[in-house]
Amino acid sequence: MNAFKTWRQGLRDGMPIGLGYIAVSFTFGILARKTGLSVWQAVLMSAVNLTSAGQFAALGIVAASASYAEMALTQLIINLRYCLMSASLSQKVDGGTPFYHRLLVSFGVTDEIFGVSVVRPGRLRPAYNYGLMSAAIPGWVLGTLLGALSGGLLPPRVLSALSVALYGMFIAIIVPPARKSRVIAGTVAVSMLASVAFTYLPVLREISSGFRIILLTLVIAGGAAALFPVKEADADGR
Repeated sequence: MNAFKTWRQGLRDGMPIGLGYIAVSFTFGILARKTGLSVWQAVLMSAVNLTSAGQFAALGIVAASASYAEMALTQLIINLRYCLMSASLSQKVDGGTPFYHRLLVSFGVTDEIFGVSVVRPGRLRPAYNYGLMSAAIPGWVLGTLLGALSGGLLPPRVLSALSVALYGMFIAIIVPPARKSRVIAGTVAVSMLASVAFTYLPVLREISSGFRIILLTLVIAGGAAALFPVKEADADGR
C-alpha cells in the first residue's frame, strides 16, 4: 500500500477524533477568552500544544498570574504521559523509519490518536499518523477558534455538556478492543477501580492528577504487559 492510501486511511480514522475535538476545544476557546487571552493567542496555543488537560490547566495558571517555572512544571507533570505513549508507539513503528518522521509523528501523539494507533494491526507507517493528525489538529484548532469568537454566548450548562465529549471519545476508543480481548477489558476495569481509589481515598487523593496518570499507567499497563506479553509476531500483524 502506497503512502497516499495509508494517509487516507489515517484521515478517515481520524475524522471522528477531529469532530470530537471541535466540541471539546470549543469550550477551551470560550474559557481562554474569559481568562484574558485574545482570539489568536488561544488559537496559537491549540495549534502548538494540542493537549487538552495541559491547556485547560494553563488557563488556571495564567489567571492566577503564576510564574513561568510553575507553568513549565505543571505542563511537564500533566503531559509526561505522552512520553509513555510515544515509547509504546515506537515499538509499533517500523525499525527503518527515519528520525524526522518519528519526531513529526510524536508531535501528534494525543490520548485519542494514541488509542487509535496502538490498536491498529501491523506496523505503523508515518503516513497513517499524518492522516490522523490531518483530521485531529484542524478540528482542535477550529473548535478553539469558534469558541474564542463566540465569547460568552452559551450558558454554563451547555459548556459543561460539551466538556463531556472528551470522555465520550475515550469510551469510543476503549470499547471496541475491550470487546475483543479479555486482557484489555480486565486492564480497563482495573484502571477504572484504581482511578476511583485515587480520587476518594484520603492519602491517594492528595496526589496530583498528572502524577496519578503516570503512576497508574506505569503500574497497571506495566503489570499487564508483564503478565500478558504480546508476541512480536502479533505486533507485526503476521
